[in-house]
Amino acid sequence: MHVVATAGHVDHGKSTLVRSLTGIEPDRWVEERRRGLTIDLGFAWTALPSGRELAFVDVPGHERFLGNMLAGLGPVPVVCFVIAADEGWSAQSDDHRDAVAALGIEHGLIVITKADRAPDRVDAVRDQARRNLAGTGLADAPVVAVSAVTGAGLDELRTGLDAVLDDLPEPDQKARVRIWIDRAFSIVGAGTVVTGTVPAGTVRVGDELELLGARGARRVTVRGLQRHGVAEEAVGPVSRVAVNLRGVAVEEIHRGDALLTPGQWPATGVVDVRVSRADDDAVLPEWLTVHAGTVAVPARVRPFGDDHARLTLARALPLAAGDPLVLRDPGAKRIVGGARVLDADPPTLRRRGDGGRRASALAGRGTEGDLLAEVARRGAVRRERLDDLGFGD
Repeated sequence: MHVVATAGHVDHGKSTLVRSLTGIEPDRWVEERRRGLTIDLGFAWTALPSGRELAFVDVPGHERFLGNMLAGLGPVPVVCFVIAADEGWSAQSDDHRDAVAALGIEHGLIVITKADRAPDRVDAVRDQARRNLAGTGLADAPVVAVSAVTGAGLDELRTGLDAVLDDLPEPDQKARVRIWIDRAFSIVGAGTVVTGTVPAGTVRVGDELELLGARGARRVTVRGLQRHGVAEEAVGPVSRVAVNLRGVAVEEIHRGDALLTPGQWPATGVVDVRVSRADDDAVLPEWLTVHAGTVAVPARVRPFGDDHARLTLARALPLAAGDPLVLRDPGAKRIVGGARVLDADPPTLRRRGDGGRRASALAGRGTEGDLLAEVARRGAVRRERLDDLGFGD
């Protein structure tokens, strides 16, 4: 099982592409269908030529719904980056590219849609995509041109998706569970249901989980599970899942809350991070909106040189070393960069000079010892896992 998100400028055919591949309408709201504009996240699924099951998270492309786009892209490891042949690279293509870069997504395809409208522009748009995605994990992604009207290229796209998914690392079915919630609703006779993506670990009917939200944590019980509309006793990674919960009212759950393995995800309100800017001239404001998974929270920034910072979050989140974050300027309404959590339990800075010493430690030049060993000692993440994530260099 795998999950793929869409990305790309508004009206470049993301939802139409998903509909053509799956036969499912991803636009869930009447207003979306009336206006022909995706506002919120959409969901669909299909089977690829290999027989592999694939779920799609379809995201809005309009600049007004950038937060919703980030909630869809945040928990998903694979992306279909969509660019229309008749319009080419556009304004929100930049935003979505910056999100892909900030999240460190390295698996996906570039899909040139509406190829029937401008067949003579396909090569030029392919070149545009290569130039603009050169600094991201999609720099060498396969490119497929398609037409949802004629069906041309759709079979090639399905085969291309299979090939991309073949290269994904095998997820850990025994890992601790963290499901970032993207929807919460109530069903008559069943009660509260939430949906999200299971990136690792396994959820079973009868499991007790921790629900962490803005009001703190509470225990809930898994009453039932569904995957693609079919009841399951257990759901493993990587899957879209609907979880029927006992012990909580739907009004108490919001997008950005998380379902967690109890006792395995300490909540943190302060993280030290490695920063990557969307462009060399980007300046991090004192206050940012930080996106992690499906949640968005305000955060105060304390820079440690050009490449590191401390983020003080407006609410505690279940973060660990290695987690990617998207940094958005709420005033300018744009993505200014990304960050990778280095320490989810950093030391308090009290004495004069602590900031400078911490900056040196984060840069790997300090006298505080091996930061990565310290993070591992605290149990945030295994040392060998840090090395796998590239923090042991």
